[in-house]
Amino acid sequence: MEFNVNEKCIKCGKCINDCLTKALTFDDNKNIIFDEKKCIKCQHCLAICPTGALSIDGKNPENCELANNKPESEKLLNLIKCRRSFRKYKHENLDAETMQKLKDMLHWVPTGVNNHNLHFAFIDDVEVMDDFRDYANGKLVDFLNSPAIKKIKTKFDRYKNAFLRGEDVIFRGAPHMVVVSTPINAPCADIDPTIALSYFELYAQSMGVGTVWCGLAYKLFKMFPELCEYIEIPEGYKVGYAMLFGPSAIEYKRATQPEPYKIISVRKNKKQTTFTDKIKRYFWNWIR
Repeated sequence: MEFNVNEKCIKCGKCINDCLTKALTFDDNKNIIFDEKKCIKCQHCLAICPTGALSIDGKNPENCELANNKPESEKLLNLIKCRRSFRKYKHENLDAETMQKLKDMLHWVPTGVNNHNLHFAFIDDVEVMDDFRDYANGKLVDFLNSPAIKKIKTKFDRYKNAFLRGEDVIFRGAPHMVVVSTPINAPCADIDPTIALSYFELYAQSMGVGTVWCGLAYKLFKMFPELCEYIEIPEGYKVGYAMLFGPSAIEYKRATQPEPYKIISVRKNKKQTTFTDKIKRYFWNWIR
């Protein structure tokens, strides 16, 4: 791995103090020493250097976008408040420029231990999406029409019956889908895809693109491995989640008024925990 410090270095030590793995240190002459074995390629040193003196892995600081130290927080808060799940779409492709911006943004989503091995499978053509929709729905129709399954009654019967009537209750007529997968041995395999799609959703809706988290599609990928082959999920990867998106056929005019969640401020707590309490907590922590 290449690591360089040029004459702009003012020996302030900010890169050293911010290095999580202690891959950077000063020698006796305040020259920066780099331990490649400890580096996780997070590039914090590149980002924090006030003079742009550091380059790592061939990344030139002059090519980095400068940080906006005065973000428009109220506009961001409004975007969060007005975010909606869209379930009605125009049957057309997003314009190529918007699609490319959505893809390019994903290179900046955070991952546990900076493990940049996420895989994003985009269906970015409405004709491909229609073909995939028919293929996936056909698999599920065959499954639901099997004699054993037809006899089972569940709380999802309403969705099942609507689906069997031909309603697109899974893909909602969306022209596009992105599926995030992660290596099965990734440090944070369960949460990294969710983080990535959270960033994707807010950025998409900031550009007027509708999105919806698709848990039913996620279930289909787990039920029918051939769907993973269709969208070219690599070997050794597991699907993390799926999101539908595209030009929306509707427009929401205002934020909702949700019921508040329970938010507490934690105080010092020396409460004694019984063995039974521990068993229950282990159960709740690991049940899913």
